Amino acid sequence: MTSNDGATGSSQDETPTGVSGESSKDQGNALEALKKLNIKDMGKFFQAQDGASKEHKFWKTQPVPQYDEQQASQPEDGPIEPEDINRVPKEPYPLLAGFDWVTMDLEDGKEVDDVYQLLFDNYVEDQEAMFRFKYSPSFLNWALKSPGWRKEWHVGIRAAASRKLVAFISAVPITLRVKSRDLKSSEVNFLCIHKKLRSKRLAPLLIREVTRRINLVGIWQAIYTAGTFLPTPVSTCRYYHRSLDWPKLNDVGFSPLPHGSTRPRQMAKYKLPATTSTTGLRPMTSKDVPAVRGLLKKYLDQTQMAQQFSEDELQHWVLDNKTPSLDKVVWSYVVETKGKITDFFSFYCLESTVIGHQRHKTIRAAYLFYYASEVALVGDGKDKTALKKRLNELINDALILAKQENFDVFNALTLLDNPLFLQDQRFGPGDGKLHYYLYNYRTSAIPGGTDDKMNLDDKRMGGVGMVML
Repeated sequence: MTSNDGATGSSQDETPTGVSGESSKDQGNALEALKKLNIKDMGKFFQAQDGASKEHKFWKTQPVPQYDEQQASQPEDGPIEPEDINRVPKEPYPLLAGFDWVTMDLEDGKEVDDVYQLLFDNYVEDQEAMFRFKYSPSFLNWALKSPGWRKEWHVGIRAAASRKLVAFISAVPITLRVKSRDLKSSEVNFLCIHKKLRSKRLAPLLIREVTRRINLVGIWQAIYTAGTFLPTPVSTCRYYHRSLDWPKLNDVGFSPLPHGSTRPRQMAKYKLPATTSTTGLRPMTSKDVPAVRGLLKKYLDQTQMAQQFSEDELQHWVLDNKTPSLDKVVWSYVVETKGKITDFFSFYCLESTVIGHQRHKTIRAAYLFYYASEVALVGDGKDKTALKKRLNELINDALILAKQENFDVFNALTLLDNPLFLQDQRFGPGDGKLHYYLYNYRTSAIPGGTDDKMNLDDKRMGGVGMVML
């Protein structure tokens, strides 16, 4: 139940062994079942490659849409299971002997370090084991302590004898809009289990336990993401990568030299201007929050699934005022014209460790976060010509600013209106895909900006407005 940020440039299995089940099932039967669910947006491409053929024993017990559901028509939007607080266990689920449940206190620096070390040693890495995400303590404090955060939703498992943290899962509360309905929900992330314990089936226990704790406060829905295909995505996006320091990315094996090209030619291809070009562009400040929130809400209202931000939540997510400059996590900028905020964009930092390289130890990656423009609000929304031009201007400046902050690569998904600028700004398609899932909620498939072969498709964009870390 974690996000696959695709920083490594390859597909990654976010779900530890033991969650999805191991036995095989006929591929054709899985595809036929998906067709009956009307999940045609999911596409045969990733169904065939991401494990749609697996029999997911654990997920068959959970309130999520199943592959083999028989439906004559599209399902009505709504919860799969009714709310019933009396059915929620009051005590934690039993654990294997030798392990203890713990609630991680992220106000305690030592506990934050324990989570950091677990993720650093055991979290997502690429299939060739060349890169691994490096979630800094500053990033974890930002990601896990948004307004309304609850200590008991930071769930850990420790070895009883050594007290070593060996597993973790987290959630934060959000208001999630799906189509026309606002849901009091949770965002579940950072499911991680020590590599040596992935045969112990701790992942289902972690998922059940964090669900129990969420249910106890009267929240019954969740959103989560994974790089693997589980029952059953509501949408799927693809990762795109834009080189900022191509020689370094080539040295570490992230960006190979294309056949017939040369290093100087690649460096020239990705060269950026030294300065930005948008008039009125400046860093965002706290006084901009009300205006940015209004602009962002109007823009996200055009999507089918997005978080509903309060002012406090937006300030937390896009203004990094509490983090020391050397550990800064998020950068945000606005365009002000005659005293009015007309545009906004943001990106955040997530480094990846380069495993075993003698010279380079990390890849410094910027991830496109939220953005909005008044241009998107003009007219009926069908003609994207003006918006395409504006977004290319803004994102080109975002690339320049990221380069100035010494980022090596700029990553983005195919969500929002990103297909309008990804190719023009020399983003290349990555191997990573991000599947979006809803827990205890059923709705029809939401477009993720790609066609059935996971190629960019501006006719299927604008469905997903939720950016997951």
